[in-house]
Amino acid sequence: MSDLDIKDYADRIWRGEEDDSIAHTGLHGAGVVDVADGVGWAPGFGNVIAFRADGGEVVLFDTGNPITAGRLHEQVRAWSPDPLSLAFYSHGHIDHVFGVGPFDAEARERGWARPQVVAHEAVRARFDRYVLTNGYNAVINRRQFQAPDLTWPDEYRHPDVTFADGLTVTRGGLTFELFHAKGETDDAAVAYVPEHRLLLPGDLFIWLTPNCGNPQKAQRYPREWAHALRRMAALGAETMIPSHGAPIFGADRIEQALTETAEWLESIVEQTLALLNEGARLDDIVPAVRPPARLADRVYLQAKYDEPEFIVRNLWRMYGGWYDGNPARLKPARDADLARAVAGLAGGTARLAGAARKAVADGDLRLACHLAEMAVQAEPDDADLHAVRAEVYAARAAAESSLMARGVYTWAANESRGRTESVGPTLTDLV
Repeated sequence: MSDLDIKDYADRIWRGEEDDSIAHTGLHGAGVVDVADGVGWAPGFGNVIAFRADGGEVVLFDTGNPITAGRLHEQVRAWSPDPLSLAFYSHGHIDHVFGVGPFDAEARERGWARPQVVAHEAVRARFDRYVLTNGYNAVINRRQFQAPDLTWPDEYRHPDVTFADGLTVTRGGLTFELFHAKGETDDAAVAYVPEHRLLLPGDLFIWLTPNCGNPQKAQRYPREWAHALRRMAALGAETMIPSHGAPIFGADRIEQALTETAEWLESIVEQTLALLNEGARLDDIVPAVRPPARLADRVYLQAKYDEPEFIVRNLWRMYGGWYDGNPARLKPARDADLARAVAGLAGGTARLAGAARKAVADGDLRLACHLAEMAVQAEPDDADLHAVRAEVYAARAAAESSLMARGVYTWAANESRGRTESVGPTLTDLV
C-alpha cells in the first residue's frame, strides 16, 4: 500500500479514531507496508515484521498463521525477492510460527540455504504440549473464535537456535537484541533493533488489555508481564511494532503505552494478592478488584479481548491453586446431581427456566445463566429448556465486550439451539 501514510494511520489508531488491535486487524490483507527504510510491516492476525538486510537477505520477526502462510510468502516476495535467511518467533502461538513453511520449500527448490529460526527454548516444549493436547486446543479455539471448522496443527517448524535469558543476533548490518519475558506465555522473546531504535514486543502489547486471563488457555503471568513492560519502556525506542495491531511512533507514546499498561496490570496483581493474603475466597475477590479508574479511557486498555475478571482468576490459579475457598466445591457433587436436587426444591425444571427468564428481565444475567444451566443439566433432553438456555446465553453474549466471554456464551447458545425442536416465547416477548 504505497499510498498509505503509515504515521498518519498510527496516529489515528492512537487517538481512537480507528481500531487496529488483536481483536480487529485494521489493515488485514494490505501486504507489506513500509514503516522505515528497509523495514516492512505485514498486518494480519499475527503481524509479521520484515527487514531487508545487507548482502541480499530478508529477516522476519514472527511469521504469521497457518491459514495465510502462502499469502504471506507472496506478500514478502512482492516486497523483496531476496532469500529469507533468518526468522524469529516472538513466542510459540500458532498465529506467529506458521509462515516459514513456504520459505523452506522455496529454499529447497532454488538451492538456497534453509532459513534459520531463532526462538526461546520453551517454544519446543510448547509444541510438544500442543501435540499432546491437539483435540482440546481444537475445541477451545473453535469456541473462542467461533470457528466450527478450525483444526489444530499437529506438526510444527521447530527453531534451529534457542536461548534462555538473552541473545544478540547480527545479520546483514542489523542487530537483534533478544531477551526472554513471561507474560501471555512462558516462551516470549522481545527484540530491540538499535539501528532503527525499533522495539518488537510480540504479544506483550496488543492494543487492548493484556491477554493474561484467558479462561480456556494455559497459565499466564501478569506480574512478570508488568516487569517486562517496564523493561521495554526503559529502552527508549522510537518505533514499536507489536505482533497484533498498529505500530506506535515516538518515544513518549511508546513509554506511556508500556508504563501505563504495566501500571494497569500491577494494580490488579496487588489488589488480588492483598485479598488472597487476607484469606478471602475467590468469590469475594473477583468483584472487589478493579483496574485503575484514571486509565479507563486509554485506547490500549479496553477489555475487548480479555478482561480484568479473568486475570484475577488466573492470578488465583497461579498463587492459590484450584480450590476457590468454598468447602462445598473441594469435592463437589456432579453438576447434574446438584441441578436435579435444586430443580426438585424449586418445583421442577420449568420453574428454573422461568426463573432464568425473569432474571434476564431483571437485568441479572449472571444469575440467569446459573438457573438456565441447572435446568438443562437436570433434564438434558428437554428441547424447551434448551430454548430458554439458548436465549439466556445469547442475551449474555450480546451484553459482553470481550471476545473471550462472547465466544464462550455464543458457543453455549448455539449448543442449545442445535437441540431445540420447538421454541416457546422469546425473551423479547417477556422483557
